[in-house]
Amino acid sequence: MTYRITSLLAAAAAASLLAGAAWADDQTAPPAAPAAAAPTPPSTPAMSGPLAVNPNPLTLDLGPLGKMVYITGAVTGLGLWQNNVSPGDHGALVDLSNAQIFINKTDGVFQYFLQVGAYSLPDLGSPYLSASKTPKATYGLLSQGFLKIAPNANFSIEAGALPTLIGAEYTFSFENMNIERGLLWNQEPAVSRGVQVNYTVGPVAFALSWNDGFYSKHYSWLSGSATWTINKTNTLAFVGAGNTEHTTVATTATPQLLNNEQIYNIIYTHTEGPWIISPYLQYTRVPSLPALGVPVAASTWGAALFVNYTFDAKSKLSGFSLPVRVEYISSTGNAINGAPNLMYGPGSKAWSITVTPTYQYKIYFVRAEFSYVDASSTTPGSAFGPLGVATSQTRGLIETGVLF
Repeated sequence: MTYRITSLLAAAAAASLLAGAAWADDQTAPPAAPAAAAPTPPSTPAMSGPLAVNPNPLTLDLGPLGKMVYITGAVTGLGLWQNNVSPGDHGALVDLSNAQIFINKTDGVFQYFLQVGAYSLPDLGSPYLSASKTPKATYGLLSQGFLKIAPNANFSIEAGALPTLIGAEYTFSFENMNIERGLLWNQEPAVSRGVQVNYTVGPVAFALSWNDGFYSKHYSWLSGSATWTINKTNTLAFVGAGNTEHTTVATTATPQLLNNEQIYNIIYTHTEGPWIISPYLQYTRVPSLPALGVPVAASTWGAALFVNYTFDAKSKLSGFSLPVRVEYISSTGNAINGAPNLMYGPGSKAWSITVTPTYQYKIYFVRAEFSYVDASSTTPGSAFGPLGVATSQTRGLIETGVLF
């Protein structure tokens, strides 16, 4: 290796002398060195659009921690108004939605990702928890972080606090089409601690994870996905996960019943020109859990459609996008047979619509949101309003910030 480096240096020196002699002979300056390639923005945390990451992220040479480490982040705030307010919630509020920094090393065999900071998790049809309380109640100030071993482009292993494989929406507001996560997301894990293996063969990408499900610290969940890239505009994903044991952990981040479920998704995504169209189906099943006072099993069936239209960069509406989400979900069982409550009472149903007009200029953005949830077959005390008997909730939100 030393001989090869020395030879290369000698060749470079000789080439330099020859170029200098030629320049002195014809008075023509040597050609300029090619410009360094612009860094590619990291793909973690993932973004579903229409918001886009900074195309020119900050990179640092951290020596043994990486010669090219990306430092990016999100600082955002929101305002919220809602009717039929649940106990402990507020009819109107202003809060921080993200104050996070992302540290990414994406090259070489050894890679890593760290997501540090405060956040809230606005969630359709559920009471709002402020950014001052959410990290302590859920995933901490280091909400995601993992080491990754990638010996080649087709195979890698990750270990740490990982984003879930489940569902079509990500955990944090800036990652998604809408400010609030939806009704189907309420049935899904968000961050799980564990190990994940990734393998790509041709147009199909596989992932398999052993983890703690809904952040339970009990490592008994198995999750897997297979994503087929049909062509440059269409993908189809099959996802499944479930707890291999019955566990009793119950925290804000670990809903006891859902942490014992099985969950399956089929997700199709079409991206072409200004359009993103993504329908997905979801099925969940919570088994009977006599030790937890649940004598019979229950399940949910759900469907969602995400559509986003981004206006042409040459039009007067350049920078504007219009994302829309429509959902329906139903649960089985009833209070008489002792079925568990997975939504707004055993056997309840709900549908929602969310519209989020968005404007982004470089790294700055602002977006408004209107959402409406309508529930039926509810159980008194489990729905909306101070008594839990209202069957609908309307919200208006605005979020603005910077993705640096």
